[in-house]
Amino acid sequence: MKKVKIEPKELNGEISIPSSKSISHRAVIAASLSSGVSEISNIVMSKDIKATCEAMKQLGAEISEVKAENERVKLIIKGIEVFKAPQAPIDCNESGSTLRFMIPIAMMSNSEISFIGKGKLVERPLDVYYKIFDEQGIHYETKDNKLPLKINGSLTPGTFDMRGDVSSQFITGLMFVLPLLASDSKISITGELESKGYIDLTISVLSKYGIVIENDDYKAFYIKGRQVYKACDYRVEGDFSQAAFWLVAGCLGEKITSRDLNESSLQADKEVIDIIKSMGGKISCEDNSFIAHKCQTKQTVMDASQIPDIIPVLSVLASVSEGTTIVKNGARLRIKESDRLTATKTELNKLGADIKEEGDTLIIKGVSKLRGANVDSWNDHRIAMAMAVASIRCEGSVIIEGASSVDKSYPNFWQDFKMLGGDICEQS
Repeated sequence: MKKVKIEPKELNGEISIPSSKSISHRAVIAASLSSGVSEISNIVMSKDIKATCEAMKQLGAEISEVKAENERVKLIIKGIEVFKAPQAPIDCNESGSTLRFMIPIAMMSNSEISFIGKGKLVERPLDVYYKIFDEQGIHYETKDNKLPLKINGSLTPGTFDMRGDVSSQFITGLMFVLPLLASDSKISITGELESKGYIDLTISVLSKYGIVIENDDYKAFYIKGRQVYKACDYRVEGDFSQAAFWLVAGCLGEKITSRDLNESSLQADKEVIDIIKSMGGKISCEDNSFIAHKCQTKQTVMDASQIPDIIPVLSVLASVSEGTTIVKNGARLRIKESDRLTATKTELNKLGADIKEEGDTLIIKGVSKLRGANVDSWNDHRIAMAMAVASIRCEGSVIIEGASSVDKSYPNFWQDFKMLGGDICEQS
């Protein structure tokens, strides 16, 4: 699907939220590292999750799919008994999680391994791992710090010093592997750890599979060696980063109920609920469903440092809210699938929003309405979906180039958009 044309229309109804991509990655990996057979249910086989499954298969896991309802699958995973040397480069596609999680895991194969990818993933920073490789004398090859990357060597246990502002994906990658090493390790954090929510998710999922990680107030993590992953059955909860689109759509249009969300979730993007409420949004919760009601919202201040995936759609809401909203600490948004600060500003301004970019901050002055226009997804699923939600408040058609980018995380987004009443047609 190259592009879609959307006629402005308020959406309403109920939607079953896709499973959490962050948790799905972690559960697939933990099950693959376990002795025995695990079943993981409520999985959406997006491109990112497929990349992680294929990577684990290359290392020796056996993974099969059983179709379930609502386009979900159940994965039957027989864990790795002996790590295999990958027979081809591990293709992470455009998934940063797959790449950063798999690098230390693949090194367990004690063989030369290569990683490749597509899009902006090719240049996503990996300096944190390079520093560890240099310290431990691990051989690696890369040109201009870009993929492809070749590694030959294995991690040794010890103390791993990390800055608090690094991506949590590096810390999670180590947390998967350090319990398997011959002796104990420590991850020491310098400064304030930014992505606490994602680390909480990792520790929670690992605990389900029998792995214990001691958290010393996010300043250090103590990990005993020679631990054993134990197979278990796991159901993945709904994804708040995907629910964010429908929660904002409900505020802009009519009532939308987002089902299958865990009220006690550890997901960082659950903050979308508090942010919308701080803007005067009307959201209620009943039996693990969140209901968003049409309302007029007002300005707020958002700290983007821990929630880069939901800033584009929250910026849509801010663009038609009263007053001026500030989105601060957005540096991490620049190294996602697109430069999300610039992409969000550029595309929403095409629709008549009033957004300025100052350093790593967005300044969003609310307007009463938006207009139709041609916009681009920047090959970023979050930008494509945000522009679709913005169409609700547009006067005139919105044409989105690069509509298939949603396949990265939410393959059925356009079908769900239609189901909620969206007037959408595919363009050639």
